[in-house]
Amino acid sequence: MTDNAAAQPSLDLADPATDPFAVAEAAAAVIRERTGVESHDVALVLGSGWGQTGNFIGETLTEIDNTDVPGFGKAAVAGHSGTMRSVAIGDTGRRALVYGTRTHFYEGKGVRAVVHTVRTAAALGCRTIVLTNGCGGLREEWPPGTPVLIRDHINLANQSPIEGANFVDLTDVYSPRLRELAREVDPELDEGVYVQFRGPHYETPAEVQMAKVMGGDLVGMSTSLEAIAARQSGLEVLGISLVTNPAAGISKTPLNHEEVIEAGKAAADRCGRLLAAVVAKL
Repeated sequence: MTDNAAAQPSLDLADPATDPFAVAEAAAAVIRERTGVESHDVALVLGSGWGQTGNFIGETLTEIDNTDVPGFGKAAVAGHSGTMRSVAIGDTGRRALVYGTRTHFYEGKGVRAVVHTVRTAAALGCRTIVLTNGCGGLREEWPPGTPVLIRDHINLANQSPIEGANFVDLTDVYSPRLRELAREVDPELDEGVYVQFRGPHYETPAEVQMAKVMGGDLVGMSTSLEAIAARQSGLEVLGISLVTNPAAGISKTPLNHEEVIEAGKAAADRCGRLLAAVVAKL
């Protein structure tokens, strides 16, 4: 091994000695090279059911395979795309970085990998991030296909992406300004509290009732860790859930991932136009 090779910083997020922010900078450098632009303005993480909505935002100018970028890997969930795209936001001259997938905590890659999308977006100059997901709904007035703004979250993953004595205020982790902007686009949008469980198993009916007693309206397996990391990086966060099914104990049938995908397809037009209109206003 040469001295130069030995001096290269580790890009392995699983290595405790690795600086995760350095990996994000390395990822941003690759994206800059591939896209030909120095920065992006907004990032979007497309969760289950949201896969086609990025097409409504504008023209895809560059598409990059995740495996070509440090710290990223293949999509691990059916219905997710294993690429990221640099998308023109209409004719504004601004760019959106659209992630077709996320790393879930249940994949066992560690919290650093879960929030790498967020830190890479910040390293690219994004000031806003839109976090989307497919989730179980606890309120009967929200049938499958209903988009819901996330007002707050309860993190039952029992983890934090923040390391060391770095104290981050989460009072307004989901931006009131951005939620109001979204309601300008769609006044019918409701909002609720998202509860993140570890997964990958679905919640039991008793766990769903626990979430409800705690103040939850939506249950899923993502988003809260990313939102925390986004606030640490100074990003303004908009969270939107797509109710893909009634949660366990509320649903009359067993839960399965196929219904999540189907609900997303059915709601693709509404969700896509909603995201496009919101991003255009950012």
